[in-house]
Amino acid sequence: QVQLVESGGGLVQAGSSLRLSCAASGRTFSSYAMGWFPQAPGKEREFVAAIRWSGDDTYYADSVKGRFTISRDNAKNTVYLQVNSLKPEDTAVYYCAADSQGRYGLGLYDYWGQGTQVTVSS
Repeated sequence: QVQLVESGGGLVQAGSSLRLSCAASGRTFSSYAMGWFPQAPGKEREFVAAIRWSGDDTYYADSVKGRFTISRDNAKNTVYLQVNSLKPEDTAVYYCAADSQGRYGLGLYDYWGQGTQVTVSS
């Protein structure tokens, strides 16, 4: 069983930055592919970023390229999402997800956290 706990969200002004964290349980975190998925009010959860188990490959949704950066520290069992130049439309609950079988790039996530709220005021 894998447990994911997100943190780092908050209420910020447009143009600000945040670093979201997702701490994972499990001895094999270093083999997981990880992703981040915000869900805005009244909308479906959407993909924004993913990272390979090794951390040496990442990919992003076009809408966030250049503003969001995903990274991981396997020694700390943690994945991060640095979000810069925040816009009011970035307001959402941000969920991290794990593919415990390491199937990077396939979007087959089998564990999800409970999310952290990011609210961006104009």
